[in-house]
Amino acid sequence: MDLEKQPQKSAVRAETARPEQAMRASDADRDRIADILRDALAEGRLDAEEHSERIDAVYRAKTLGELEPLVSDLPSDGRGAASPYGAGVRAPEDDEAGGPADNVVAVFSSATRKGRWSVGRRTNAFSLFGSVEIDLTEAMFRQRLTVINATSIFGNVEIRVPENITLRGSGTGIFGNFEVVHLEAADPQAPVVVVNGYAVLGNIEARPKRGRLIADLHARLRKHLG
Repeated sequence: MDLEKQPQKSAVRAETARPEQAMRASDADRDRIADILRDALAEGRLDAEEHSERIDAVYRAKTLGELEPLVSDLPSDGRGAASPYGAGVRAPEDDEAGGPADNVVAVFSSATRKGRWSVGRRTNAFSLFGSVEIDLTEAMFRQRLTVINATSIFGNVEIRVPENITLRGSGTGIFGNFEVVHLEAADPQAPVVVVNGYAVLGNIEARPKRGRLIADLHARLRKHLG
């Protein structure tokens, strides 16, 4: 009898040792882990294949305990603060450094973001039987890393960037197209744009716009301000 009961006690101890790991993960929890992985991709800590594998695991995860190992070997956030939810898992009230995400949505329509505009840390682009154009060639970058999450379902998402920034991406096309022309800037302090995408019978592409250099735009702005 004692031999039969012992495994049950051990199981109870294992389950109660870290109860937060058994907590069901929310969509916000998964998004936070995905953000850490995207930062790691942009910083060169993960290659595109590793990032893709971990992202797939993130959105299959059911509990916080399943999310934690995916970022246990990565910095948890820019401030290095510990999280009560486990290594690399940030608390729900933690805001991203660049503020809330900017959303560009086109449903049976078109949406465009271009010209001189201030681009935030994260932009979500969604196209359903529509067309989204995001032109960063005259954008004002408030931070070094910018992440664009693009989803296209029977639609089109086009992203254009200056030629002298770093551009990286990871995504999937199901009966569709996902294409990112990777760039590596010569200047280590140049902005980094990471495009993550999912296209179903649609198109997502990110590429440089010929002749557009971010340095030229900065010089023009300084001249305008005197």
